[in-house]
Amino acid sequence: MSPPSPKRRKFRIYLAGPDVFLPNAIQLGQRKKQLCAQYGFEGLYPFDNEIVHPPPGTRVDTLIYRANVKMIRRADCGIFNLTPFRGPSADVGTVFELGMMIGLGKPAFAYTNDTRELLDRVRNAWSIELDQGFWRDTNRMSIENFGNSDNLMIDAALRDQGHPIIRRHAVPDRYFDDLVAFEECLQLASRELSFSREPEAHRSVTAL
Repeated sequence: MSPPSPKRRKFRIYLAGPDVFLPNAIQLGQRKKQLCAQYGFEGLYPFDNEIVHPPPGTRVDTLIYRANVKMIRRADCGIFNLTPFRGPSADVGTVFELGMMIGLGKPAFAYTNDTRELLDRVRNAWSIELDQGFWRDTNRMSIENFGNSDNLMIDAALRDQGHPIIRRHAVPDRYFDDLVAFEECLQLASRELSFSREPEAHRSVTAL
């Protein structure tokens, strides 16, 4: 009689975004992880890396960075909240993590709770003018105008994976924690990742 097949583990999804800065960051992370579980995933939330007792003389920010990088390497894919944060663009830390995920050859899914194009958000933040076919800000710097949600390197990288950024409008008081678009990312991930194979089969052999 053949031995029973080993139980397959769940695919791990790294959950990135400015969510960790919200007053209800822990509760929101728990909700995201619950939704992941409903779709058969294990959610990895950065706040799980909270440093409670750092070693004397050790920088807490460095420990958080290392813990998050370790979590990204453990993940099979990621969902990134690219809702504009403290300006017209996405949170820079989230974008760094997105770049690392894509650099590792892992699937990345992303959403924003702001449907406006980057140019429109820059126009809302600063005075801009059209100069010989180019939009420029008050520093005379040109502004991208490709109809993208954010910088072209972000949008194009996700499109190349076949996962364009999901844009949904959220009311102001739910700007960061509305999870409708997040759940759409989960649905995309569920359709794309084959659960008939081991999660490790989706991992790239390339490492940063």
